[in-house]
Amino acid sequence: MSEQNNAPKKRGPKSVRSKGKVKAEFEGYPVGRNGTVVDPEQVRKLAALGCKNIEIANFFGVHDEAITRIFEPELTLGREELKITLRRAMLENAVTKMNPALQIFLAKNILGMSDSPVTTVEKLPLPWNDDIDKPIKGHEFGGDDDLDATE
Repeated sequence: MSEQNNAPKKRGPKSVRSKGKVKAEFEGYPVGRNGTVVDPEQVRKLAALGCKNIEIANFFGVHDEAITRIFEPELTLGREELKITLRRAMLENAVTKMNPALQIFLAKNILGMSDSPVTTVEKLPLPWNDDIDKPIKGHEFGGDDDLDATE
């Protein structure tokens, strides 16, 4: 048994938290009964990544309704940033990388194009007139006699 006590102890890598927690100061709003301080800039960044309210709330350890109520402007701004980033990436992929599927998608959604032609009153073809020899109102053209190619 004394041999076991004399055996060298295995030492692994030191833990990242070996020194314990340190105090850090940042501005935020106290949320919930325990007053957890939530940084609004961090909420905006998480919303810009596409995180749902419940995921943001779980990240900070608070209730999701509090996040929704207190940080509504930051959530809206972050989600708008996500849309802009996604739109920028889509346009870059469609234009610089010449992705035809994405070009078609953007043409349909941004430009309003479609695969099938839409027939409306405004887009109907002009009516065909079989009575070519009859004069048209406001014009003195009466037929082929008025056309002279030698002039």
